[in-house]
Amino acid sequence: MSESPTLAQVLASLPEEERIILTLHYMRQMSPSEIALMLQVPERAVDAVISAGKARLSAVLGF
Repeated sequence: MSESPTLAQVLASLPEEERIILTLHYMRQMSPSEIALMLQVPERAVDAVISAGKARLSAVLGF
């Protein structure tokens, strides 16, 4: 039986942009508007990455 990946392993496997945004949002508790301002990208782009990333993390980690 293989072990399930850890959150850190899953985050490390993500594309850099997605990893940065998800880390800022979930671990640093930053809002999408704060992240968008910090990264100088549209807030809707940050929202889209958070939504897609949340779905990917849920699927991989079984949440």
